[in-house]
Amino acid sequence: MKLFKSAGPTETEPLCPPSSSRGLVVLASITLWLLVVGIGLSVLLGYENTPGVAAKPSASWPAESQIHLEQGRVTLVMLVHPQCPCSRASIGELALLMAQSQGRLKAYVLFLKPAGFSDDWEKTDLWQSAAGIPGVKPLVDYDGMEARRFHAKTSGQTVLYDAEGRLLFSGGITAARGHAGDNAGRSAIVSLVNAKVADKAETPVFGCPLFDENSDCRKPNHERNKN
Repeated sequence: MKLFKSAGPTETEPLCPPSSSRGLVVLASITLWLLVVGIGLSVLLGYENTPGVAAKPSASWPAESQIHLEQGRVTLVMLVHPQCPCSRASIGELALLMAQSQGRLKAYVLFLKPAGFSDDWEKTDLWQSAAGIPGVKPLVDYDGMEARRFHAKTSGQTVLYDAEGRLLFSGGITAARGHAGDNAGRSAIVSLVNAKVADKAETPVFGCPLFDENSDCRKPNHERNKN
């Protein structure tokens, strides 16, 4: 009787790679993926934690400003680019700040409107949010004239002056770009308003540039939507 041998791979048939080789391929793929994710997170965190250019405002209230100091109260001015997504956090922190200041503070939020832009270009959701905060008055800053008077360069820049027009604080009221939550700027202003002392008079400002003509924020809506 003729015996038949079981079929097996011939010399011309491809052999499956050893399991150890497959494991190395999977490990290499996972390592590469983790590396790409790590680089992306590093870039994102670097962007969020990089402050903008801080203002160097005058030690006394700018005489040419069209805003009037409040009698018997401190006055806060925040300079905002209406198209800056980072400034949503600044407006949110301002709402908390006003609630914690117990009516001792008058605040103005000045929304940049570059020359030649359409009517109501500055009336974004940021404007509506600011208008809804008790004690806060939003105003149009035509061509950034007031921002220049306060030497502001970054959206979210906040300055605080006492009733005699002396500078008390300059900086931002968020801890990072677009991040809400406890921060040194808000704490300092609340302390200055309620207790007349604070451990900080300056903080970094996180937001978009106010006057960078190449900034995506500065473009009209229809142009930004093309990208």
